Amino acid sequence: MKNIYIIGNGISGVTAARHLRKKSEHQITLISEESEYFFSRTALMYSYMGHMQWKDLMPYPIEFWKKNRIDLLKTRVLSIDFKNQNLMTREGQNLNYDILILATGSTPNLSNWPRQNLTGVGCLYHQWDLQKLEEYSKNIQQAVITGGGLIGIEMAEMLHSRQIQTTMLVREKEYWSNVLPLEEAQMISAHIRRHGIDLKLQTQLKEIKGSDKVTAVVTDQNDEISCQWLGLTIGVRPNIDVFKNTELEIDRGILVDAMLKTNIPNVFAIGDCAQQRQAKPGRKDIEAVWYTGRIMGKTVASVICGERTEYDPGIWFNSAKFFDIEYQVYGEISSSIQENVESIFWRHPTVEKSIRINFDRTTKKVLGFNLMGIRFRQEVCERWINQKNDIQQVLQNIRLAFFDPEFFEDCSNDFIQLANQKTGMNIHLNAGWELNNVLNFLKN
Repeated sequence: MKNIYIIGNGISGVTAARHLRKKSEHQITLISEESEYFFSRTALMYSYMGHMQWKDLMPYPIEFWKKNRIDLLKTRVLSIDFKNQNLMTREGQNLNYDILILATGSTPNLSNWPRQNLTGVGCLYHQWDLQKLEEYSKNIQQAVITGGGLIGIEMAEMLHSRQIQTTMLVREKEYWSNVLPLEEAQMISAHIRRHGIDLKLQTQLKEIKGSDKVTAVVTDQNDEISCQWLGLTIGVRPNIDVFKNTELEIDRGILVDAMLKTNIPNVFAIGDCAQQRQAKPGRKDIEAVWYTGRIMGKTVASVICGERTEYDPGIWFNSAKFFDIEYQVYGEISSSIQENVESIFWRHPTVEKSIRINFDRTTKKVLGFNLMGIRFRQEVCERWINQKNDIQQVLQNIRLAFFDPEFFEDCSNDFIQLANQKTGMNIHLNAGWELNNVLNFLKN
């Protein structure tokens, strides 16, 4: 039986602990400075908005940990002696490990603006960020958010739910246009403004004003905007500062091989802090998303328990919500169409819904799906991409992908009509979304 310590109790660390317990009798300890119990980080906004209580953010009941013999230690690891396999905690404890899993996650990017430590300036990543915003909200009439990613739009929706006048500063030409294709980015930009958010595009934060508390910001357009809250949401980076100037090999993240091993024996890294030495084709070497952390946690448990397993994230997918618009992406969707990629894009004429399918112009193989306000089945989309189905096959069977026709109007005919016009094909739709049809498709 080995003594395994996991630094970090996010989705990757907790998944590793769960699967280690399923596969072994090892002694397992999860260490976290942030919280004693694992919580859903993506649900922080719903706690603030009153949709959930804090206890609802914990996916497992408190008795889960004792029942599964997973020890929890709420502290900060100040240093690691890799040679002697020892951890030093904030309280001066020396903890000896046989195997160490680093799952330290991400930390918000900061640009070292003068006065960024004023009261009323905050991020949205940690539990204490939520607490800070919650405690300070009664003093907020006006807020500014700098950054145009997913955390920025979450904070905007949170503030909007409390009738706080909110301005977003986004450096791109449209919201998230470094990720979304132009048509989708324009749709979301308009949607944000329709919700009363003052979205200022091609605009960045230049100066923070105030003495003890933030009172205003100045943009690079030399506009001064009064505010009592400034949200810094310009992305995240791997949380690896404690490993600098150690034997651990790091770049932007902790460098790992396909089995998530670092350069140091008995030390692994998973989740947002891990950087693949050689990323899988079509994937990035660092991917700070929930499901990749989960896959890494499961993979590292298998490796530690003697199963030769390589990390495989599969087909890229992601999902989010922009106020009322749900977003899904599967496979390869670039913010700009590549040279040998053709795109079929359909947008509903009256409501904010769209479908985009990318395919290879030469081989006609489908490459990716981008969906706004419409849900597609992940298993169906991934199968089409994995099997390299051609666009005609996909279009003929597109109804199989629709996930919620009982709640949404069936727009498949409109989409196919546009696809026929764009491609010159004469596609006729096959059987639809009925569950038996979907199950038969996935079985064959």
